[in-house]
Amino acid sequence: MDHPEKWRPPLLKHPYLKLCQLLMLACLFYFCSGIIQVNKTVKEVAVLSCDYNISTEELMEVRIYWQKDDEMVLAIMSGKEQVWSKYENRTFTDFTKNLSIVILALRLSDNGRYTCIVQKTEKGSYKVKHMTSVMLLVRADFPVPSITDLGNPSRNIKRIMCSTSGGFPKPHLSWLENKEELNAINTTVSQDPETELYAISSELDFNITNNHSFVCLVKYGDLTVSQIFNWQKFEPPPLDNLLQLWVILILVVIGIVAITAFTGSCIAHRLATRRRQGKRNEEGTGMEKISPILTGPAQASV
Repeated sequence: MDHPEKWRPPLLKHPYLKLCQLLMLACLFYFCSGIIQVNKTVKEVAVLSCDYNISTEELMEVRIYWQKDDEMVLAIMSGKEQVWSKYENRTFTDFTKNLSIVILALRLSDNGRYTCIVQKTEKGSYKVKHMTSVMLLVRADFPVPSITDLGNPSRNIKRIMCSTSGGFPKPHLSWLENKEELNAINTTVSQDPETELYAISSELDFNITNNHSFVCLVKYGDLTVSQIFNWQKFEPPPLDNLLQLWVILILVVIGIVAITAFTGSCIAHRLATRRRQGKRNEEGTGMEKISPILTGPAQASV
């Protein structure tokens, strides 16, 4: 009895189309062995190693593919590098570091499993000689929120704003006091279409005649960030303190007046003394100028 011929997948002529089969092999490799994980944040640089060394001369004889999940990242054929449009101008291969792929200015969309495949020619056809996968996890954490004073929209009412930006996924902001959520106003959430990062802000009005301790809480996914705002109401000083202040002020005024009066009297006394001395000097000078009148025997002797 003739046995049916064993079915084999047709050979694909175009090298890029073989990547579908290679992707299946990569999945098996992923489940059968450990996978390296690289953790980065948005806008950082990721270096993913292929863990395979080749010489410069071998570059003309091998094909190197880097793919992310089911999409191509770059390929090296006959020593020439081709980068797909999504990674163009921010991705290249570092041949000195185990054929590592370098991705600049990471985006959230760069999350995923990257597979490196190296093919070499054997008997006129290319065969897989090496394959490895690296899991890239890109995070975008929100910074601690900032709280800004927006002034007083009305008497005894103050308005503050809490805001933060540059995180993912979509956040939720709430105001808390004594673990109870308050009614916020003007809460806005926006997303950058290019980076996919979110920004959020919210405002809160409160009465300034009471003490407050508010918490601005931002939740995104399983993570949270928060900021505390404390308000201390204005309290006038006690009556005793006011009386003390008034007594001190009155004493200071009396002291200033007394010193001024004493200084003025001293100056007036000195001026009066000088005037009296001046008059006496003038009278003495006038008496010296008058000659004595001689009478009787004293005049005959002359």
